[in-house]
Amino acid sequence: MSQTSSHAFSDRAAGVTEASAAPAGIRLCRPDDWHLHLRDGAVLRDVVMDSARQFGRAIVMPNLKPPVLTTEDARAYRGRILDALRLAGEREGDVPAFDPLMTLYLTDRTPPDEIRRARESGFVYGVKLYPAGATTHSDAGVTDLLGQCKATLAAMQECGMPLLVHGEVTDPDVDLFDREAVFIERVMQPLRRTFPELKVVFEHLTTADGAAYVAQAEGPIGATLTPQHLLYNRNALFKGGLRPHWYCLPVLKRETHRQALLKAATSGNPRFFLGTDSAPHPRGAKEQDCGCAGCYTARHALALYATAFESVGRLDRLEAFASLHGPAFYGLAPNAGTLTLERVADPIPRNLPLGDDVVVPLAAGESLPWRVRPERGSAAD
Repeated sequence: MSQTSSHAFSDRAAGVTEASAAPAGIRLCRPDDWHLHLRDGAVLRDVVMDSARQFGRAIVMPNLKPPVLTTEDARAYRGRILDALRLAGEREGDVPAFDPLMTLYLTDRTPPDEIRRARESGFVYGVKLYPAGATTHSDAGVTDLLGQCKATLAAMQECGMPLLVHGEVTDPDVDLFDREAVFIERVMQPLRRTFPELKVVFEHLTTADGAAYVAQAEGPIGATLTPQHLLYNRNALFKGGLRPHWYCLPVLKRETHRQALLKAATSGNPRFFLGTDSAPHPRGAKEQDCGCAGCYTARHALALYATAFESVGRLDRLEAFASLHGPAFYGLAPNAGTLTLERVADPIPRNLPLGDDVVVPLAAGESLPWRVRPERGSAAD
């Protein structure tokens, strides 16, 4: 499998040749999702297959109610995910190969010994920093990272456990659109000076400031990029009226920032890799006077990314971003199987089942030019 390019193939019956600028399809090393919300219970059972059909592995966020605080919490949650996948797969007649990579929820009181247990478990791959109040279910998050968590961070640096950061400050005096840039100044720079060998993933980058920082910072650092931040700017929130299903945190930014993120994603720089931040919320929880933040993209994630990469003529860089950079950062081998994207118009459903409600996926009712070719089992060719 090439480390630098995706594999375009031709569809001669459709009049598309291998030399065409518009390939009929792309075959990728099976990708992974390095930032995913699966929730729990009935919601988990309804969403897990959307990710498993496309991704071999996923870093699963720990912000449940109550949060995933310990290695044993993560073990139990992983079991529920695998049970939900098995049940959903049996209903559909196929259980894809999918490995949930678990995370712990960092608090002011997370003990260093818990980090060591997590590292030794073989199934916990990161510890998530939510600044208290930054986003959905973050009330138990960290109030002062270096003031409260130094011993825990030292243990993480020592054993190679990555810190996955939601990169926004929660200071109400800081403008919502500036909170990522201020986080870099107030949190990331002091963190890197204090723990220069700590592995850090800057989750869901949204600004040119963030992309430049990750590209230039010293030490082991990576970043995930979402499909919504590569495809849309903040105007999408208000096109034809207020559109809550485009609302996420960190919020969509100006067009100049979107262009900078797309440039980073398609640059070939191994510090940037795929992380959907797909976050299912019931329709009623989004469409109310204080709607939840989060975009549901799991069902059509790879098609969204392909659309973004094709918009700047860089489909040849999609495989590295989606399938190779993330495993390299986490010290894992790429997946053995493959996945094929085909150029077929794919209308996005207006809603999908979600427990006793429905979820409205990002860009519901619109059509994408790509879809994942249906395959059985592990998607290996």
